[in-house]
Amino acid sequence: MQISDKTRKVLWGRSGNRCAICKCELVIDATRNDGESVVADECHIISARTTGPRYDVSFPSQKLDAHENLILLCRTHHKMVDDQTATFTTDILRQIKSNHEIWVSQQLAESEKPQPVRLRRVKRNIPSVLPRLTTGKEILDLVTNAMAYSFDHDELNSQGEVDLVGTFLEVAQDWGELSSDLEAGRRVQIAYDLTKSLQEVEDAGFFVFGGREVQLLEGGDQSAPSSWPVAIMRVLRKDNPAIAKINLDQMNEADAQPTAACDVATRAAHEE
Repeated sequence: MQISDKTRKVLWGRSGNRCAICKCELVIDATRNDGESVVADECHIISARTTGPRYDVSFPSQKLDAHENLILLCRTHHKMVDDQTATFTTDILRQIKSNHEIWVSQQLAESEKPQPVRLRRVKRNIPSVLPRLTTGKEILDLVTNAMAYSFDHDELNSQGEVDLVGTFLEVAQDWGELSSDLEAGRRVQIAYDLTKSLQEVEDAGFFVFGGREVQLLEGGDQSAPSSWPVAIMRVLRKDNPAIAKINLDQMNEADAQPTAACDVATRAAHEE
């Protein structure tokens, strides 16, 4: 008998193209001038030849070329096990083969598991400064389609400040979460209302700063990372020393005064 094509496929498939002993790959990639090279042997555990390694007169002849009597080895280890039959007995080779096929199965199962989901920060996407927000439209644009929110504020000194700042940040986040369903006319009204809320916050002695950081969502079942925009907003007292006067590229050239920006929020955004 000869080893059937089906038996060969089962042997190679369950062996994962690896030697059962050293785990080396058994098909060498082609080069520019030559094709692939197969460096494996489909080895008999019990030889069919009476003078062959581990010959057993009691072993059924119809099973000599069956999968259970074959082990896939690199040529180095094929010669080793056939030369050292006192060490590599029938039982030892069967155990090596069984352990190897279990190892291949575990490796394949592990590779098929979805990778853990995680968020990765990209340095170039972290805002260098957080500019001051002066209109409700800027606030609405900031929170629109955000996947997460990083909101913070200075220490508050009264229940009135708590109610004012807390409501302002909560409303901004609520509209961000609903932004994908807003029609154009509704957005205009919301921006107007946010401008009035922002003015109340400023009248109470605060400035509002904001920006966006696009992080990357990786892992799970997705093959490529996806964008994960984070809306950043900071409510700081007007006398907070972290507020700097800087000229931003997007500043209107006709504006005679520098634009305010917050750098303390930027440092917070850089923390991993």
